[in-house]
Amino acid sequence: MASRPEPFVTAAEYLRLERRATVRHEYHDGAIVAMAGASRRHNLIVGATNASLIAQLRPGPCETYTSDMRVAIPARNAYTYPDIVAVCDEPQFEYAEVDTLLNPPLIIEVLSPSTERYDRTGKFAIYRSIPSLREYLLIAQDEHRIDYSRRTAEGQWFIGEATGRDAHLDLAIGGGCILALADIDARVPLAD
Repeated sequence: MASRPEPFVTAAEYLRLERRATVRHEYHDGAIVAMAGASRRHNLIVGATNASLIAQLRPGPCETYTSDMRVAIPARNAYTYPDIVAVCDEPQFEYAEVDTLLNPPLIIEVLSPSTERYDRTGKFAIYRSIPSLREYLLIAQDEHRIDYSRRTAEGQWFIGEATGRDAHLDLAIGGGCILALADIDARVPLAD
């Protein structure tokens, strides 16, 4: 017996439902997808990374948000909740509720076994359509590693990595912002 396809939901209906929901959901071109919970390790990495960004970006105009800030991707008819998102220009929001960001230059996802493949491929394809996006970071939970994608001035994406406990990554945002792996996963039990 063939399974019934999920009903198509408009973006407006998704937002109406999501603003009342007690559990977050992403939206992908008519489909609502429940988000999985995060592990202790995942939460420690998100917290330490965001703390590092806040400390470095505080003197300037940049703001960071964690996974409760929804990001709209109009070109792909999608809404997601990145682990961390930053904005350095005046934040632009889709609606007066100020809960859906339109112009992030930096998106960070902490990799989980259940989402890693999607974060690396499908989600990155969606995020690339955000005109303001300059950097997309993927932070590993099981090793000292950040994989990053950076948009060049010509619009091409450069892919690189920072690996090892002593590695660091110079970010394009915030004029001198650096993510040091020793700081962001200091409390996370990893093999050296």
